[in-house]
Amino acid sequence: MAQQALNPRRAVEQTRTLQLDGKLLCLMIRRSARRSLALTVDHRGARLAAPHGTPETVIARFIQQHGDWLLARLAERQPPMPLALTDGAMFPLLGAPARLRLGGNGRRALWRNAADGVEELCLPTATHKALPAAVQRALKTRATSWFQGRVAEYCQRLALAVPPVRLTAARTRWGSCSHTSGIRLHWRLIHLPAQLIDYVVAHEVAHLLEMNHSPRFWAVVGQLYPDWQSARRRLREAAALLPVIDGRDTTPISQEE
Repeated sequence: MAQQALNPRRAVEQTRTLQLDGKLLCLMIRRSARRSLALTVDHRGARLAAPHGTPETVIARFIQQHGDWLLARLAERQPPMPLALTDGAMFPLLGAPARLRLGGNGRRALWRNAADGVEELCLPTATHKALPAAVQRALKTRATSWFQGRVAEYCQRLALAVPPVRLTAARTRWGSCSHTSGIRLHWRLIHLPAQLIDYVVAHEVAHLLEMNHSPRFWAVVGQLYPDWQSARRRLREAAALLPVIDGRDTTPISQEE
């Protein structure tokens, strides 16, 4: 029987133990059909995403270059704090406090402004098991609408056609851009302040002109979002405070090249 050919687009994962600054670390390396290296730290530990065929020397050099960042993130890493999905629970929405209301009379999720000025997400009665999915659906619907409007705004500034905008739950990136599939943005961005979402949007829209991270690319980002360096730093800090609605939620805090 002939041996089945390896699918070049299939992701391959391997666990590696390495020493960094005298400390023994466990690192998950995931090779897939991507274009760049990305180092991520979340509640699962350290993970490195790499394109298929990346030489081991390139991976080792990338890890060494970001060694201080990696050790710092591992040192401050804390277990995710699940959001208690109870009536009156508070959660961030576009950087502002929002409130969860349960047991409404309607059949669908409803957003409304309460008497105290706090925006509320009202959900009909649901079983405890189904509640996380219901909250996520409502947030994703809100995120889709918001993200589409912001992408359209930044495309207009560059006189570009607006591409399709979809949501992602990627583990390594806040967003991605492709000339064929359009722009994808992580749905959990909806928790963050609007100005930080705009930085991610500007980053991905800039890729419509420059599919790389060259000086030309960062010049386009700077044209769209002059304070991008500060926003990039604040995004990493704010991401650590995102609520966890489902235990599978991940925050893609990454170093990319």
